[in-house]
Amino acid sequence: TAGLRRKSKIKEELERFSIIRAVAAIDRADIVVLVIDGTEGIGEQDAKIAGIAHDRGKGMIILVNKWDAVADKDDKTVKKFTENIRSKLPFMQYADILFVSALTGQRLIKIYDEIDRVRQSQCLRVQTGVLNEIVTEATALQQPPSDKGKRLRIFYVTQVSVKPPTFVLFVNDKELAHFSYIRYLENRFREAFGFEGVPITILARKKEE
Repeated sequence: TAGLRRKSKIKEELERFSIIRAVAAIDRADIVVLVIDGTEGIGEQDAKIAGIAHDRGKGMIILVNKWDAVADKDDKTVKKFTENIRSKLPFMQYADILFVSALTGQRLIKIYDEIDRVRQSQCLRVQTGVLNEIVTEATALQQPPSDKGKRLRIFYVTQVSVKPPTFVLFVNDKELAHFSYIRYLENRFREAFGFEGVPITILARKKEE
């Protein structure tokens, strides 16, 4: 029993050290490539690293390696694997997933194209006038939320930074800017401008601030 406890403690320490090293690498990076072992699937540590990269606003590419070694593949295997990753990383639906093999070189060349795409998305700036047209269309299609007879009004929106793309909504009451509506606007921005592989930050500010 003592030996098992010692092995478990050593394993925990190694995992903690691995996470610390990963965080340091993430902080130095603009784009993070999360490598998942295709024969094992996405693990708890993979999810932690993905969450850290997302919270720090890094560009993201999910790489499923050893795809050549996955047994009993059929035309539905990629779809099932993708759904499993999406379910475990619900906050990272924007990241593309590539299925590769470092051993055989299968699809490795696609990584460079994906890095270029994510880099362009990170640095994309959208003109204020165009942004406000998108928001006007979005609010016409889905009315902003209201509370106790008071409805959210979005006066205008502007992009304030890149890496990650960050937008500020100037509103009448930021308490009315519910998470679900902010997510709706994020989806509209993605439909209009892409932003592949990058998180988007949308902040609500009262017009007077």
